[in-house]
Amino acid sequence: MAKRSLKASPSGIDKAKKAFERTGWTQEYLAAEVGLSTRQSVWKFFKGKPIERYIFIDLCFQLSLDWQDIADFPPLPPRDDSLQQQSTVSIATTAPDWDLLVTQARSQLRGQIEAQCGTIQSFFEFAQPLALDNIYTSQNVLTRLSNQRWLEISDLQNSRQRSLANPNIETIPAIEAVTNHHKLMLLGKPGSGKTTFLQHLALQCIRGNFKADCIPVFIFLRTFVVQAQECQDFSLLGYLERFCHNYNLSLEQITTLLQQGKVLILLDGLDEIPQEYEQEIFQQIHKFSQLYYQNSLIITCRLAAQQYRFHGFTYVELADFNPTQVEIFAQRWFNATAQDAQTGKTKAEKFLEQLQDKNNQAIRELVTTPILLNLICSVFQERLSFPDKRARLYQEGLDILLVRWDRSRGIERDLAYYNLTLADKIKLLSQIAAVNFEQGNYFFETEQLLQTIADYLATSSDFYRDPETLRLDSEAILRAIEVQHGLLIERARGIYSFSHLTFQEYLTARKIVSSPNAEELHHSLQQLASQITNPQWREVIILIASMLPNADYFMQQLQNQVNSLLEQDNQLQEFLQFINQKTQTLSLPYKPAAVRAFYFSLFHNRDLNLAIAIDSRLAKVLPKDLALDLALERAFDMALSLLNNPDIKQILNFSFALEFESNLVFSPDLKQALDTLKQELPDPAQGKEHLLTWWSTNGDDWVNKFRRAIDKYRYFNVSWNFNSEQQELLNKYYLSNQFLLQCLGIEPLC
Repeated sequence: MAKRSLKASPSGIDKAKKAFERTGWTQEYLAAEVGLSTRQSVWKFFKGKPIERYIFIDLCFQLSLDWQDIADFPPLPPRDDSLQQQSTVSIATTAPDWDLLVTQARSQLRGQIEAQCGTIQSFFEFAQPLALDNIYTSQNVLTRLSNQRWLEISDLQNSRQRSLANPNIETIPAIEAVTNHHKLMLLGKPGSGKTTFLQHLALQCIRGNFKADCIPVFIFLRTFVVQAQECQDFSLLGYLERFCHNYNLSLEQITTLLQQGKVLILLDGLDEIPQEYEQEIFQQIHKFSQLYYQNSLIITCRLAAQQYRFHGFTYVELADFNPTQVEIFAQRWFNATAQDAQTGKTKAEKFLEQLQDKNNQAIRELVTTPILLNLICSVFQERLSFPDKRARLYQEGLDILLVRWDRSRGIERDLAYYNLTLADKIKLLSQIAAVNFEQGNYFFETEQLLQTIADYLATSSDFYRDPETLRLDSEAILRAIEVQHGLLIERARGIYSFSHLTFQEYLTARKIVSSPNAEELHHSLQQLASQITNPQWREVIILIASMLPNADYFMQQLQNQVNSLLEQDNQLQEFLQFINQKTQTLSLPYKPAAVRAFYFSLFHNRDLNLAIAIDSRLAKVLPKDLALDLALERAFDMALSLLNNPDIKQILNFSFALEFESNLVFSPDLKQALDTLKQELPDPAQGKEHLLTWWSTNGDDWVNKFRRAIDKYRYFNVSWNFNSEQQELLNKYYLSNQFLLQCLGIEPLC
């Protein structure tokens, strides 16, 4: 039996270091590539220290090295050439020669495995298949199935993030799971990468990077059923005999390999078997795994579809991509689809940069699922930006999970929602989404779901169902949604959520937009507009604004709600009138709304964030009036701070802040007033104590003069003194106006 650890030889270390230097990676990056949380094993690898065998092999693969060339093996005993010559005369099936049989079988099957597993076909926009090696990204698995946990909804709620998945669930690298477990059931959501991972394993095996002493056999179970029907033979041994016969391997030889545990069986898509053959296939797999127990057997299945428990199997679940895996996949995807490496690198950088934008939070949530990340990369590819109307992107993702993912692989599901059409399915999902979203529910118990489904069936069906039948039909439909599309996920026993919050938001928006008449639609839009300051509804509001054929009525309702925020406070109304009048006194090349936003931020809460941001971006072209008012406001703000807690450093900084003349233009009257005020200030040469005493004694009077001067000559009221409640209302008002611009597809000023 092979040792569980390996170390690099001195010459291997040298080769590995040179290969590592060519990549330009860091050790942390290489560790992430093989699914490690720290770089400790990578450090040991380059130091020639023993590490786990599977990690050693995967590190060599990532560096494009043959692990057998790098490993430090003990010297082999001298070979007897006469035995080798004797064994090459014929391939016998006696015990001493089964290793030679493995070598022959691997040689004859390599071309088939490379052809079967070496590429993946993208059904988004590329006519040509992509090489799996170019885009494959290492994945992790959950060692405890999510739907087997006994939790309450309160345990799953996480108000700090949009992701509905629990980030605290422990994961391990998927390669570690298949290395440590002889029999493995790999579960996952639709599009989570189950098939891709099996293809990767088959390639690594035939190339000698994983179970190098075995032959891999990759079997699509849906194809297996078709062939079994034709041959009237559902046994796995019969399939292997027919398969290997094409490569000059006899039944006796196949049996020998199986008896010696030299076959890696990869069965893909247990959930794709037609219903009438499920029991038969289960029995055949069970019988085979018991009879040829020495061999490794890995089966994939959708998480919700696994009904059978295979004796002796370990069950794991593919985890969502983490941020590092998303980054690695994107870099590889754009590089694989670009004409040259530099173009691919540039596109990947732009993609990842835009993905982190605060306005793309809903898109960022989708990319944790490999199939949806693939879609979003494809959408980004052409314009190097995400769609302005995100509803189109979400509809595309919904279409993939509802229809195209199965159809692209020729899979016909038996459960058809009891004759519900595609439109009915979407209406039902929209009903589930909206009912729960309106109540603030992201997680819902089974009984809640079943009741929503039953209500939908009761109101939409043309025939009567008794309560018991309605219950049974609702249970079957819930299972069909979960198994076929993965849009609803059982996060814990009896607790569901949508696979992504983004889909719940999109379906909720779709439910509102699909109101049956104008009166009901207008009522729904009025109700929705009242939620404009509620962060929970932001994405739904943006989606509806983009989905309505004419959004004028909706935007007017939103504007009315924004205006109503301040209408009960006379001082705040005066403040808005002042901002408007101040704007009208200026002649600037900007839209009045942009200028109002500038002064709103400048005067509100003495918060210079927006003004400073504008100043830093437009310092060289900022109109003189805005630049002057910005400088005056900064100086006045510093003067106020000196009244509260004067210190020598602040006093000296304030003197510098008053030096406006070098880059600003003044009216003669304002210049004279400022010169007079500056002459009243104490001379810094008189010493620290004199400066502090002067500000303590004369500061209030001087600041009031400064206030009156800028108010008189710049129409510049700095004496609003809003209380905390008013500050909060002004903040809501400003953020809501920014949000309105976003709904209109206009980039806010800041």
